Amino acid sequence: MADITPEQSRAARGLLNWTQYDLADKAGVAHKTVVDFEGENRAPRSGTLEVLRSALEKAGVEFIPENGSGPGVRLKKPASKRKAKGRG
Repeated sequence: MADITPEQSRAARGLLNWTQYDLADKAGVAHKTVVDFEGENRAPRSGTLEVLRSALEKAGVEFIPENGSGPGVRLKKPASKRKAKGRG
């Protein structure tokens, strides 16, 4: 699993309308950990990045890898919409 950037974390929270407290709660980490990471005050351990990413992915965020324009995030389409698109 690739690391996430502070920018991706902030953008993902924005897509979900989550506060830093929400992310900390869902990931099971201290609020200060999220604040320090997103504020680029310190880099968390790789295990911490994994639980942050996992919490965001479980909520429907998809991480887009570096593709020449920089890494990003987007929301996954709900399964029902993906299936319906093929009909018709």
